[in-house]
Amino acid sequence: MSRLLQTPFLPSVSLPTKTRSSIPGFRVKPRTIPIQAKIREIFMPALSSTMTEGKIVSWVKSEGDKLNKGESVVVVESDKADMDVETFYDGYLAAIMVEEGGVAPVGSAIALLAETEDEIADAKAKASGGGGGGDSKAPPPPSPPPAAVEAPVAVEKKVAAPVKAVAASAVHPASEGGKRVVASPYAKKLAKELKVELAGLVGSGPMGRIVAKDVEAAVSDGGSVQAAVAVKEVAAAPGVELGSVVPFTTMQGAVSRNMVESLAVPTFRVGYTITTDALDALYKKVKSKGVTMTALLAKATALALARHPVVNSSCRDGNSFVYNSSINVAVAVAIDGGLITPVLQNADKVDIYSLSRKWKELVDKARAKQLQPQEYNTGTFTLSNLGMFGVDRFDAILPPGTGAIMAVGASQPSVVATKDGRIGMKNQMQVNVTADHRVIYGADLALFLQTLASIIEDPKDLTF
Repeated sequence: MSRLLQTPFLPSVSLPTKTRSSIPGFRVKPRTIPIQAKIREIFMPALSSTMTEGKIVSWVKSEGDKLNKGESVVVVESDKADMDVETFYDGYLAAIMVEEGGVAPVGSAIALLAETEDEIADAKAKASGGGGGGDSKAPPPPSPPPAAVEAPVAVEKKVAAPVKAVAASAVHPASEGGKRVVASPYAKKLAKELKVELAGLVGSGPMGRIVAKDVEAAVSDGGSVQAAVAVKEVAAAPGVELGSVVPFTTMQGAVSRNMVESLAVPTFRVGYTITTDALDALYKKVKSKGVTMTALLAKATALALARHPVVNSSCRDGNSFVYNSSINVAVAVAIDGGLITPVLQNADKVDIYSLSRKWKELVDKARAKQLQPQEYNTGTFTLSNLGMFGVDRFDAILPPGTGAIMAVGASQPSVVATKDGRIGMKNQMQVNVTADHRVIYGADLALFLQTLASIIEDPKDLTF
């Protein structure tokens, strides 16, 4: 969902009127008529409840462009996703104060909007510190990285050596070695309309992200063969500079703050061993229909939570807790440069086939950094699964604002003793739940895990 830019008027200015003295013996005292300035400040919007600053991924519009209310102006990277941001007013984009790649605190000015073309010059003067109607309260935005400024120049020149150099330093970390194209939402839309293949472009945005002007450049010059060659060369030689100091990305900064915040919550952990033979057999039957193991685990967890609502509760103020009305299972997903938890909403009520399709959609959007806030910040219980990596057990850190998180290990063959005293082989997995001890107690988790185990060991209810 796009967000609206907040653009209040700058302070008013006062201009004196002319003195009328055409009638002999009659004087009119000069008076001032307040005339409201028609220049607005465009602020960095808050795109999520945890966002404190945002990075400009790309400007959809250029300085001097006419803007219509509801039109996308800029793509902003929040702590979780990239979002197109719309303007709430008509006017002209007079001055861009934070260039692509620059970071600005929420609420600080990132551009100026003029109501008419006549005010564009005044807005530019104000943006450069030339005065006009009051000072902005926002601190000056940081300068954009050199690569974000130099990359477009190198691409536009169409010289082989510079293009190759830009590509070598501009591979986006989310491109998975060049296998997946990383582009701004507007660039993707523009490429689709103009029928441009994004895989053949070199991005000039932050860290190699393809932005709208890269698509436009490809159309104007018929596509850049050199750019495509450069991408292939870079893909063959990815690397990390050892000993280098790398600042947090916006997402990594958000994860860091959340993890520190979680230390203020008194937590405890309970582990349980669950036999998965029946679940594995069910998975083999429904896998061809698009059902994923993640969806099966989420569904089983949601059904168990429905019987133990206290485990689905949350305490936010330290004085009370909430029995959440919906069971929204968030599942941790590792993406390049961070971690995010897409949410399967009402997982107890959605059938397993729809749940699997929704999960695939959420993962694709997460990796493209296109999740909307309600798709990642509405979880009431979290799953973290490292079983696909062969991890047999681990502990997870409780996300702030939730009551519990469950760490799921790999299902592995184990030698077990049966109830009749015999020895047999069964597939088993270890789960460890970390919970907020202010609300959830040991007996609560024990009963919840018993219910979860019974559902997984007899999974007939998962495919209703």
